[in-house]
Amino acid sequence: MMQPWIHKKQTDIVFILLPPFFIALMVLLFNEKLTVIQDNYSFVTWLIFIVFIDVAHVYASLFKTYLNKTEVSKHKKLFIVVPFICLVLSIAAFMVSREFFWSILAYIAVFHFIRQQYGFMRLYSRNEPKNRLKVLFDKIVIYNATVFPMLFWFLNPDRNFNWFVSNEFLQSNQPQLTKVLFICFVIIFTAYLVSVIYGFAKTKQLNVPKNLLILGTYISWYLGIVHYNNELIFTAFNVVSHGIPYMALVYFREIKHHKKGSFYLPTFQTKYLLIVFLLILLGLAFLEELIWELTVWEEHFHFPEFYLSDHLHVIWIPLLTLPQLTHYVLDGFIWKSKK
Repeated sequence: MMQPWIHKKQTDIVFILLPPFFIALMVLLFNEKLTVIQDNYSFVTWLIFIVFIDVAHVYASLFKTYLNKTEVSKHKKLFIVVPFICLVLSIAAFMVSREFFWSILAYIAVFHFIRQQYGFMRLYSRNEPKNRLKVLFDKIVIYNATVFPMLFWFLNPDRNFNWFVSNEFLQSNQPQLTKVLFICFVIIFTAYLVSVIYGFAKTKQLNVPKNLLILGTYISWYLGIVHYNNELIFTAFNVVSHGIPYMALVYFREIKHHKKGSFYLPTFQTKYLLIVFLLILLGLAFLEELIWELTVWEEHFHFPEFYLSDHLHVIWIPLLTLPQLTHYVLDGFIWKSKK
């Protein structure tokens, strides 16, 4: 069969499909040193994983939304309404309580991360025959890879990491239910492996990128959340497996072969397109996180004169999370025509 690469074989493998396998290899090779790295190089890991990948990938969506002339003409009302509603609802949630705000944002983030894996799977399934049972089975498989680890997290409050802040999820220690869910998880994963082997034996055809995407999803979500109980491992799997593929998708589908005048950036015509793209993302990401650090967190930078008092957080924190939340919501619309 003709392999349904999004861009081409080499770039898809390296930037979209390889990240979870690469992180798994790094964890296997350097597992004993991870605690030392986490304790002694927290600033470096924060800069790499959180700023330059996690936050940067949020701003990559600008090239599919607010900077993209075609998309603005198609979704102008959506692009105006969504951030306004997000901000109003965020402020309302924060007024209930800070904890409620971060909890809602965490659940939305989890849903967004899960749906990205589903979206990539649909992209890599686009050339397959339209069979309802096959589509349903694929959906069950990808949700099994992502939903079970999250349920495990909800039912095992002993995890040494969080998505945003502590106690953001409703949790209850339920070991018996966890065992039942794990059995279901194994059955579905086994059925998936059997179906792939049987299908290849019967037709001599294999959708390589789709199956690498599914296997990578199982690896990153299971190892990052269930198998290991380490903050750095979770962050690496979670951020790299999500952020790098997203930035690659935006670059290869929206930027690399863009027409002159496609973006609201008059200087976005250069042979160093990738470098300019990355510098824009890294600059915006660092600026946002610097503002967070100076005015809210003070974990890596401490300048008391910039710190905002708690009573201003009800507006300030929703404002700072607005790019992220807008990215989560708009992402559910802007790629539909591509799936």
